[in-house]
Amino acid sequence: MAADTRERLLEAAALEFNEHGFSGTDTNRIARRAGFAPQTFYRWFADKTAIFIAAYQVWEDAEREMLGTLLARKASTKRLVDAVVAHHRAHLIFRRSLRQLAVEDPLVRQARIDSRLRQLAQIKLWQQRPDADTGRLAVELLKMERLADALAEGEFADLGLSAVAVENALAEIIDALRNP
Repeated sequence: MAADTRERLLEAAALEFNEHGFSGTDTNRIARRAGFAPQTFYRWFADKTAIFIAAYQVWEDAEREMLGTLLARKASTKRLVDAVVAHHRAHLIFRRSLRQLAVEDPLVRQARIDSRLRQLAQIKLWQQRPDADTGRLAVELLKMERLADALAEGEFADLGLSAVAVENALAEIIDALRNP
């Protein structure tokens, strides 16, 4: 039951953050959406930032699992590009909050650093290259992340540009990470 309460709060928080952003929601709304009285929230999380970070970890785990499954199935690069962009698009408002909070809040910034370090370690594991150049991988990871967010946000369409060239660039990055 205890784990169920935490999971329900996390699910509700993820939905709230993705619908209303970090600043547009509060802990009472999260608790009510999960089906609990507001005071239940504070038995599990110190504050809204704590549950945001926990929701970010769930998002990261879902992305890693999705990519791991596709890589194990030897999915095409196109399928990987589509999946990464779809994952970012499905969490558009949450990702906006993440980008903003990573600049403004030291705890969220550290959570993002920790996430990226885990992602880099996972890429090395997928590549079976524990000695791979972390700096080069970080550059590729950040390019991939930014392009996926830009595609999810429709930034290229806003400029009157086709997404195809950007999807191709994202495919090149994924190929470079996939086949070093």
